[in-house]
Amino acid sequence: MSETPVDIHIDPSRAQFELFKGLNRELPIEMLNLVRLRGTALYPDGHGLADKGLSGEEAYANYGRETGPVLQRVGGSILWRGTFETTLIGPEGEAWDAIFIARYPTAHAFLDMVTDSDYRAAVVHRQASVLTSRLIRCGGAQEGKTFG
Repeated sequence: MSETPVDIHIDPSRAQFELFKGLNRELPIEMLNLVRLRGTALYPDGHGLADKGLSGEEAYANYGRETGPVLQRVGGSILWRGTFETTLIGPEGEAWDAIFIARYPTAHAFLDMVTDSDYRAAVVHRQASVLTSRLIRCGGAQEGKTFG
């Protein structure tokens, strides 16, 4: 994928995080993740993997491996994972290397995960591997027979 997206989004802004925290925390949530990876991971200077030349894919796999137990510990799971093929409606050239939906029993569980010390230690892999991303909070899934 291209390493020069129009908008780079890796971590939430303070305003976005405050808005998230202000929403109902008692209900189940699902988080749509759209991730574009770097060709080569960009670890901060001084990090043990900074000079290893890991690919974005390898660094993101480290993130997944190290955060998986935390996700499970808070009661979360990966509800769905897919492979990007093409964008039918949306910005041309916007493409994703990882697309998945994570489900959490409550927004509290998500907040517990992102503040967990093991998660916080592992997030360096996400920051090193991700070129840009979207993380979209959705209410619990509801099946239906129509679009509206």
